[in-house]
Amino acid sequence: MPVRHPCPGVHPTDRSGAWAGAVVTEAGSGAGERPLRVALLSYRSKPHCGGQGVYLRHLSRELVDLGHSVEILSGQPYPELDRDEIVLTKIPSLDLYRDEDPFRTPAREEFRDWVDVLEFAHMRTGGFPEPLTFSIRVLRELKRRRRDFDVAHDNQVLGLANLGIARLGLPLVTSIHHPISVDRRIELDAAQDWKAKLGKRRWYGFVAMQAQVARRIGTVLTVSESSKVDIVRDFKVDPRDIEILPLGVDTSVFHPRGPLSGRVPGRIVAMASADAPIKGVDVLLRAVAKVATERDVHVVVVSRPTKDGPTERLVRELALGDRVRFVSGISDDELGELLASAEVAVVPSRYEGFSLPAVEHMASGTPLVASRAGALPEVVGDAGILVEPGDVEELAAVLRRLHDSPEERARWSEAGLARVRERFAWRAVAQATVGHYREAVTQRDYLRKAARK
Repeated sequence: MPVRHPCPGVHPTDRSGAWAGAVVTEAGSGAGERPLRVALLSYRSKPHCGGQGVYLRHLSRELVDLGHSVEILSGQPYPELDRDEIVLTKIPSLDLYRDEDPFRTPAREEFRDWVDVLEFAHMRTGGFPEPLTFSIRVLRELKRRRRDFDVAHDNQVLGLANLGIARLGLPLVTSIHHPISVDRRIELDAAQDWKAKLGKRRWYGFVAMQAQVARRIGTVLTVSESSKVDIVRDFKVDPRDIEILPLGVDTSVFHPRGPLSGRVPGRIVAMASADAPIKGVDVLLRAVAKVATERDVHVVVVSRPTKDGPTERLVRELALGDRVRFVSGISDDELGELLASAEVAVVPSRYEGFSLPAVEHMASGTPLVASRAGALPEVVGDAGILVEPGDVEELAAVLRRLHDSPEERARWSEAGLARVRERFAWRAVAQATVGHYREAVTQRDYLRKAARK
């Protein structure tokens, strides 16, 4: 059973013969056109956190259901996949950031070549090497198997060696969910002293490489107008090279589970990395602490905070006690039940390039309160209540109001469900993505861009 993990990314065969006579006929996928052999590239594919693994899982399923051949080339953590037809080719790193042993020192026998040495050296000097080192490793694999694929799709790797994919003559489409330069700014603002700021600058050193690659990589897909603006501003990508393609939601998991009147009284729910300043969990906890002095409310956060980290310390400072609960390691079905059990959902982020949790909350029929930050106004529209990011008092006031008004909660529940039905479907995402694949195969503009000095 798929498991929801907390947030702190099969041996390959040549399957071209299996598709030689097949014809894709699904609406929107190019009726009568031959199916594509797609290589999906992802340096880490954590199944239920961070967006990249969730995107990979659902997109790959829908592409296969449309009749295409899909192979995922991924580093650790590896993705969960929904179809037996999807091939997973493991491109292993040293796995230096595994949950149970982050920043570990590998045994000598784990080092296979100079790329492993480079990866370890970057980590030991405070950097994050995975986008670069994965791009080198996956380029080796693609060189060896160039004839196995019609198109490659980079899931926000943007490593320097990705430029070599174009030189193989392999069409490339790239997804940038949002530029990590935004995370860097927020983390730097939250750093308490010069040493912390220096460490953050070193950790996010890979962002300059990603910006360089993004300008030369070809077609870029992003999930919102807000993310497009940020990519143009921070990465200096030509806006004409960026296409907006929102994400979808799995309504087999996220849907109402009975009448609103049957929900757990006073329950507030959030899905967010507990210790990441960008996710605003601190704001939510402070708001709940204020409301809890007057009303019987509690919050469930789908995440696992670092032991004695900033979130655990804040919980103690606010004396929240049993008013807050963190859950992790739950299945998809259990997560769906949890979201549909709450009276109110909150996305308190200081920035989001899209926010799948916001859509999943709305699909569950749970009234949504979200920050007026990044793409959240674009995603939520008029189907939820927007508050200023970081404004504890405003968030607390909205939570009080919703707690006291089942009629208002019912209105927001219906508005969220209607918006999901109208706008967010994974099948439509996959069909549109295939259109961009075919354009890349036909036009091959990426070759010209990769050759730019």
